[in-house]
Amino acid sequence: MGRFLRKTGLDELPQLFNVLKGEMSLVGPRPREVEQYTDYERQQLRVTPGLTCWWQVQPHRNDLPFERWMELDLEYIRDQSFLLDWKLIFKTAAAVFRMHGS
Repeated sequence: MGRFLRKTGLDELPQLFNVLKGEMSLVGPRPREVEQYTDYERQQLRVTPGLTCWWQVQPHRNDLPFERWMELDLEYIRDQSFLLDWKLIFKTAAAVFRMHGS
């Protein structure tokens, strides 16, 4: 069961409580390995973290190098919009249904 939840990304569902509490948004970068951030990459700490982001919907996302991960997060921050959020929500739903969580 745990492997299924991880593969589909459904293991992220408990974080919906954080969204409901206002601590997270549905879409936004997810800070990780902050000690490795350059000053430029620290920009992402200024926005509310989200359940999904560009990295989450990338094929073979776990194979992406850290630098690409950061580029995707900063791209989201730069291009942030209502339409982009919906695009990422739909891409996330498609990835869950295709079980592209790894």
